Amino acid sequence: QMADPFLYDTGERSHYGCLGHEVQIEYLKAYVCRPSVFTDKAVIVVHDVFGWRFPDIRYIVDLIAGHGYITICPDFFKGTEPWKSSDHWGDFADWMKKHDPTKVDREADVVLKYLKEQCGAKKIGIVGFSWGGMAVHHLMLKNPQLTAGVSLYGIIRDSEERYNLLNPTFFIFGEKDHTISLDQIFLLEEKLKEYCKVSYKIKVYPGQVHGFAQLKPEDMKPDDKPYIEEARKDMIDWIKMFV
Repeated sequence: QMADPFLYDTGERSHYGCLGHEVQIEYLKAYVCRPSVFTDKAVIVVHDVFGWRFPDIRYIVDLIAGHGYITICPDFFKGTEPWKSSDHWGDFADWMKKHDPTKVDREADVVLKYLKEQCGAKKIGIVGFSWGGMAVHHLMLKNPQLTAGVSLYGIIRDSEERYNLLNPTFFIFGEKDHTISLDQIFLLEEKLKEYCKVSYKIKVYPGQVHGFAQLKPEDMKPDDKPYIEEARKDMIDWIKMFV
């Protein structure tokens, strides 16, 4: 019996009134939030296992839009059921087989096309959390249209081809994340030094567990708050630097 990987409680969540709206893009639903000013810059947000409707991820979409980006979170699960906190942890491996974070290329292309043709986006970055962080790592190796990426506690582990990033990528980790060991983080750093030809950054936030960075303010513990806010500021700063 493995420990439940999501140390933050996903049941007791405060309701979140979203600032954006839902759209249909070809076969995908998506949540979009536009900033109050005109911009030709956009950010794709890749949700975690709890899917595109999870209040915390919508909060992040709105937060990024507030910094002046057209921000969109598509349903990368394509209408299938996201993982729920009531699901049985023993079934997680099977669920993951049907929800492979490295099989997101087609969805990314659909969303990129929409952002360019319908929203006038010229530069597009991507940010992903957990499952979405793995998807970001994958896409930053494969899709040159993405100007910059931020992967929060999600890495591709089992491929030797995972270090040749195409564009600037920032990896954010929690020190106490029991799904990603510090050894894996050191290995990533070592290999990126060796193979990566673009800007990259790796940062580990003290005392933080898996999932720490997408908490809404009222769900934060006082001790964690400074690290959560720092991680979010670092994420936005990376996007501002390259997108």
